[in-house]
Amino acid sequence: MTARIAFQGEPGAYSHQACHEARPEFEALPCRTFEDAIEAVRSGKAELAMLPVENSTYGRVADIHRLLPESGLHIIDEAFVRVHINLLGVPGAKLDDIKTAQSHTVLLGQCRAFLREHDIDAIAGADTAGSALHIAELGDPAQGALASELAGEIYGLNVLARHIEDHDRNTTRFLIMAREPDLKRRGTGPMMTSFVFRVRNIPAALYKAMGGFATNGVNMTKLESYMVDGSFTATQFFADIEGHPDDRNVQLAMEELEYFTTHLNLLGVYPSDSRRR
Repeated sequence: MTARIAFQGEPGAYSHQACHEARPEFEALPCRTFEDAIEAVRSGKAELAMLPVENSTYGRVADIHRLLPESGLHIIDEAFVRVHINLLGVPGAKLDDIKTAQSHTVLLGQCRAFLREHDIDAIAGADTAGSALHIAELGDPAQGALASELAGEIYGLNVLARHIEDHDRNTTRFLIMAREPDLKRRGTGPMMTSFVFRVRNIPAALYKAMGGFATNGVNMTKLESYMVDGSFTATQFFADIEGHPDDRNVQLAMEELEYFTTHLNLLGVYPSDSRRR
């Protein structure tokens, strides 16, 4: 039986592309929501989940950082996928015919210049490939979709404009999640460690907590805050650092962090993707 990797969206989504690139030996399993993709792994329906966390143009993907700590899954790998965005239309449509373009809000935010230049109104859809499917079903030459070429092939749409993203290095970072953690060192390159934490309610707690990483020479590549439980005072932080928990400098930094936190949860240890560098 072929192992499965779950992703959010319809076939042809960029998450589908990420599955093909990072785990070509796995069968890609489309899911309606991020929660459904996570549950597919928890229930054993899939072995892995491919979840987008941030885009180099648009920023972080909403809800993912809230879902990851509560998912019960572990990060075992990361994948960086170059996102080429295309304007797709029904057969016979031309670029000048398009009045509206539908896609996920994240993708719409990556094509603002093109849409403005061609006076095309942006319409938010559930996801990229789902938008392509919807446009194919409508059959209206005035309505287009922003999606991958793979989505166009799957749903019988033509590419009316290719690679229309605002930035030529437009890239999405994905995390590959599994039921069990993998803490061993893999590959010949550097390792990454991801975790979430909440600081103690004392003055300068975050500043003091971060000091251990600076004094021990640990590079923190990501630090994001977000509210939890609807409270303005309870703030949780998501962090990525370079290094492995067994590295002595990482151990010292984490020990200092623990002193200033009320909650610390290791999310995963995984090889740094070569495209990160």
